[in-house]
Amino acid sequence: MHIPDGYLSPQTYIPAYGVMIPLWTIASRKLKKTLRSRQAPMLAIAAAFCFVVMMFNIPIPGGTTGHATGAVLIAILLGPWAAMISVSLALIVQALLFGDGGVTAIGANCFNMAVVMPLAGWGVYRLIAGSAPAKSARHKIGGAVGGYIGLCLAALTTAIMFGIQPIIAHGADGRALYCPFGLKVAVPVMLAEHLLLFGFVEAAVTALVIAYIQKIEPSMIARREPRPPNDDSGDKPGGRGSRRALTFYKRLTLGLLLLALLSPLGLYLPAKFGAGSAWGEWSASEIQKLAGYIPCQFKSIESIWKAPLPDYTVPGGEAASAGVSYLWYVVSAILGIGIIVIVSIALRKVFIGKEPDVTAGVDAKSDKN
Repeated sequence: MHIPDGYLSPQTYIPAYGVMIPLWTIASRKLKKTLRSRQAPMLAIAAAFCFVVMMFNIPIPGGTTGHATGAVLIAILLGPWAAMISVSLALIVQALLFGDGGVTAIGANCFNMAVVMPLAGWGVYRLIAGSAPAKSARHKIGGAVGGYIGLCLAALTTAIMFGIQPIIAHGADGRALYCPFGLKVAVPVMLAEHLLLFGFVEAAVTALVIAYIQKIEPSMIARREPRPPNDDSGDKPGGRGSRRALTFYKRLTLGLLLLALLSPLGLYLPAKFGAGSAWGEWSASEIQKLAGYIPCQFKSIESIWKAPLPDYTVPGGEAASAGVSYLWYVVSAILGIGIIVIVSIALRKVFIGKEPDVTAGVDAKSDKN
């Protein structure tokens, strides 16, 4: 679902940026009002999880590949505005560092996967889960259904972006200048593969992680809104809540590292089952075979950005042995996680409001005494 450079016309990707820039601004302001510093690690972990889980490509034997995104899961745990920021951060790192998704299409990809998917999925989840207790099965069911519907809707909006290109950008000969496949092809194909397979993968990932969170930290499920700024119960340095939070974040970090080590499955499984590139993520030569021609504007935009580690390996690494490719995949996963965490820390002041001075009242009381 990562739209590469060359598939979208300026008539599409420029308005997409125009939509996303104010949404990112609003999301940042929302987080600045609600997110506290003690919750900041979860925002970084959520973005890193989104990044690494998208490296697990699931094959359709003899066909295409797809993956989960974790966007609805993040919306459930942190809220849709936090999901918008977390997923966008993961997508931007993927595009700039690894060439997974185009730089011209960052706005479009973020709209599909960081806006449509988490908002729709979160709405479905809230409808099903309601006010059920934290350990209720309704949270897992709501998360699964929300993940499924959210991913399928994101696939639909992506397919529409692909499909309108031959209509809005074509040459005098009628040939498309960008994506060569119209709505009658793009919408049924993308919807079918996500409705029949990839949506269920997203549902399973969402439900399984919610089940895990219910077991180790059910308050993450129960809390619909962040605690009030002046509520520091259980979070005092050295307190029981502080130690519990540290243990919780350690477990999540170890889980991320385990996923990074297992990430080569995203290379092995497609090769094992003979699956090709994800739909809409073909190279120029693959488009030539499928469409019979290479759109003329595609050529000029396809290589507009040279990613340092294209396709999660060093330049020219596509000719390396399987073992070397797997190693670079793991290195890329760990590197991506590290960069996302560093960027999250650097942006801390942007996304996190000023913490209240909870000691002020205590100091004043002491002075009176």
